[in-house]
Amino acid sequence: MKAAKAMLDGTTPAVEPLRTGTADGADRPGRRRAVVTVAVVALLAATPLFLGPYPVTAMTRMLAFAVLVLGVDLLTGVTGLPSLGQAAYFGVGAYTAVLIGIHLTPDAMVQALGGLVMGLVAAAVTGWVAVRARGIVFLMLTLAIGESVHQLAGTWSTVGGSNGLAGMPPISLFGGPPLTAAGFVYWWVLAVAVLVFAGVALVVRSPYGRTLRGIRDNEARMRALGYRPALARYGVFCLAGAVAGAGGALWAQQARFVSPGDMGFEVAALALLSVVVGGPGSLWGPCLGAALVLLVRDNLSPSIGGHGPLVLGTVFIAVVLLAPRGLAGLTGARILAAARRRKENPS
Repeated sequence: MKAAKAMLDGTTPAVEPLRTGTADGADRPGRRRAVVTVAVVALLAATPLFLGPYPVTAMTRMLAFAVLVLGVDLLTGVTGLPSLGQAAYFGVGAYTAVLIGIHLTPDAMVQALGGLVMGLVAAAVTGWVAVRARGIVFLMLTLAIGESVHQLAGTWSTVGGSNGLAGMPPISLFGGPPLTAAGFVYWWVLAVAVLVFAGVALVVRSPYGRTLRGIRDNEARMRALGYRPALARYGVFCLAGAVAGAGGALWAQQARFVSPGDMGFEVAALALLSVVVGGPGSLWGPCLGAALVLLVRDNLSPSIGGHGPLVLGTVFIAVVLLAPRGLAGLTGARILAAARRRKENPS
């Protein structure tokens, strides 16, 4: 319960990278992390070679949703701003991609860039109000923004209203043939997801990222040091909106359809749940949480009589009570314990 209260107060416990006392000890975890990253990406890239179209399509959806969750983690885990509004920018990116695909070009890169830019613009327009608040007030403001955009999409006939937008042609790359095979679409979504993850990781590890963590941990001290917390929060809010917009474009490119349900409260809640389950601030943990959440909702739920939400609720309660730092925190705790054992027993 302390973890849930900390999230609402804007002091979300985050999983920080392990630091050791020597230069060699500091380099070793970095090399190990790089090897693991390359191995995971290679394994993901090889997936279509061994699985059929249905599981590959399911994994494509997980990757697109994980991009949205990265944007939520930027706000919730890194900056301490729990948000229920990122699904709005996710939907803006998805609608933008579909509109570009129907009326302009099937080029996947143009659609992804369009979704990213429109997500950024939408976040810039709405974020200047939200970032003035913190904690539960910020959460409610983002919820209001998300529901307003959701209602607008459901009633605006230009974007199909409650019926959504269909008829998007298959994507293509650089003027090539349409990518109709599930594996080709998967590889495209994976490539963009890896690029977005790398970009977000660079931001988190940059001086700006350290500023955001400082604001999360002690805003008064950062203000006393001459920083402008409101401006920094506004910047990361816009960045998170751009990331969510890119995720929405990838989602639409896989489904070739978008509806108001893709930007509703359920999507926003599942994204925030993914961050909590995976481990706020760890980046890779929330991506793992996103895969788990979609697996339960889309694959496990039908086989257990539609009780997927009950399973997700149980998982949430278990994480809050037993693992406040999420799945990534459990791994981090094991690494710290191993480091302590090596220090105590060098031989």
